[in-house]
Amino acid sequence: MRRDLAFEALAAVRGDAIVVATYSSAFEWQRVAPHPLNLPATGAMGQGSSHALGLALGLPGTKIIVLDGDGSLLMNLGSLVTIAAAAPQNLLHFVCENGVYEANGSHPIPGRGTVDFAALALAAGYPHASTYSELAPFVDDLPRLMQLSGPVCATLKLTAGETPLKLDYRWMHGSKTRADFKAAISSLLPSKG
Repeated sequence: MRRDLAFEALAAVRGDAIVVATYSSAFEWQRVAPHPLNLPATGAMGQGSSHALGLALGLPGTKIIVLDGDGSLLMNLGSLVTIAAAAPQNLLHFVCENGVYEANGSHPIPGRGTVDFAALALAAGYPHASTYSELAPFVDDLPRLMQLSGPVCATLKLTAGETPLKLDYRWMHGSKTRADFKAAISSLLPSKG
């Protein structure tokens, strides 16, 4: 299924969720659904799931969505066990599987075509995991996924969107992006007093 269409469907049900997105997913997500509560997870490949876990534990009343790359998750497979053990009910872990390290030259990931990320999540202890390769079943199942008690893993077998990605690293690494996120998340934190 096309990444842009899958992300448009997710954006329609996102609500006030924080979205942590890695590399190509971050660029596509920002184009489809710009929002101050978008956190691009870059500079430490594989850490998107860990960043999302920290947010889920720190903000248990807020839905946290991570748009993790297949290559990124392979760099930190242990996060699946850590997330399952912590059992954050508010975490949705979408694995965006395209079989390549797209933002770094589209080199193939190890195990391309054979790795089953949903099965890995279930084996790690996630209570819910599924795989979607077509848009219609994913769209139909999204409301249910958003209501499940997490952690939830959904592997999305994706192809590039129709519009070529704009790899805007200035936005991704920019101080304004971080400042906007900091300001938006501060409103979600309990007040001290």
